Amino acid sequence: MRIFLNQVANFDFRFVSIAIICCLFLFPISSKSQQQYEPFKIKLIESPLIKKDTTRQKNCEIKDVGDIFRELFHKKNKKKKKSKKEKVPRSEKKVSMLILPNISYNPANGLLVGVGGNVAMYLGSRKNTRISAVGFTVAYTTKNQVISFIKSYLFTAENKFFFSGDWRYYKYSESTYGLGTNAPDSLDIDPSWGWQGQEVGNGDGYPMQYNYVIIHEIANMKVVENFYLGIGYQLDYYWMIKDQKLNLDSIPLELTPHWSYSKYHGFDSASYMLSGVSVNVMYDSRDNQISAYKGIYARLNYRMNPTFFGSSENSTELWAEFRAYVGLSKKIPRHLIAFWFFGDFLVSGNQPYFTLMALGDDQKGRSGRGYTQGRFRGQDYMYAEVEYRFPLMRCAQTLGGVIFVNASTASNRDREVKLFNYVSPGVGFGLRILVNKHTRMNIAIDFGFGFQSKGIYFGGTEVF
Repeated sequence: MRIFLNQVANFDFRFVSIAIICCLFLFPISSKSQQQYEPFKIKLIESPLIKKDTTRQKNCEIKDVGDIFRELFHKKNKKKKKSKKEKVPRSEKKVSMLILPNISYNPANGLLVGVGGNVAMYLGSRKNTRISAVGFTVAYTTKNQVISFIKSYLFTAENKFFFSGDWRYYKYSESTYGLGTNAPDSLDIDPSWGWQGQEVGNGDGYPMQYNYVIIHEIANMKVVENFYLGIGYQLDYYWMIKDQKLNLDSIPLELTPHWSYSKYHGFDSASYMLSGVSVNVMYDSRDNQISAYKGIYARLNYRMNPTFFGSSENSTELWAEFRAYVGLSKKIPRHLIAFWFFGDFLVSGNQPYFTLMALGDDQKGRSGRGYTQGRFRGQDYMYAEVEYRFPLMRCAQTLGGVIFVNASTASNRDREVKLFNYVSPGVGFGLRILVNKHTRMNIAIDFGFGFQSKGIYFGGTEVF
């Protein structure tokens, strides 16, 4: 097995490991984990610093950005008369919204201007209904590209049903690198910074242009507490695919991974479709899906793509995912370690190139910080990430930080490259700004470092 652990931009991966260990022992933590989270009790030795801070913690009040602004302007407004209409307390509001501008530039896409955001809401009583969330983005570039999506996670009243949706329309450009974690073998990778998982430099790999529509909708029904069964429909349609480095008239021929794979497996290299139904099994005991402090999330999705549903070829695939959130402090629930594992496996048949699982193709599109989206792709793909989360302010906890480590591995069955033959790690750190303490909505700014790659990532929720 070959594992890439090279330095990236003079960045030493050992530094991150030392930093994680130091943070675990130096940051104030209590001797017990969450009381209601029995399976993951962790006992750690308390330092004298923690004991001195115990009385202070009792008087602490968590504050978000809105609280701080209200305190700053309180003196100016205290002489004003109160409105006759009493405002609904923020803790009782059923809808919370965060909208942010999206502006970036890279040579492939040009100047991108758009807007994105997240909406948090309760579709039933707050006492017995979990919070729901919808994320959206609409953007346009100076090279006539369109990026738009709506991703929803909706719990109905009393959590009787859960609907998961991923709807996208892209008129887009990005590079691909071939299948397997070792690809490409012959190209130099641009080491410049990436933005939001997209290339900012001139880029390398094999540039592609295409249009695509994704419609993934799964309806789940609660069977027992925290356990759901569901069915869904999933469509991935790509058309007007242009392989910019492909040249069949040159001597020798200039071939690309996309064209070679498509011809080898009998797919049209200009357009193809994956359409089918799926069976879903889910367990979710998280206390909040926007930013969980404790709980477990596990999901299995078995997808069948028959040709009579419009698929280019019959195929089946399996998605398996697991997340766990382990609290490190009873008094500071925001101090925790989060784990994320998932795998996507081609069970039977063959699938078109762009429908194969790739880095950043999870529903939120947030995996693989440290690399550009689509950097690794394969018939089988596995991903793991561990993130240490902690507040930077002892009392108010308006600001928080994260340190993360991730790893990706992908197969290339055509060249007999198996999972774990090659593993590509990523590391990084980030800042969290608490926007709404009741919904736990954060602004997330992350810096990721991978093998010959690095990037800056910006979002309105936790990565997972």
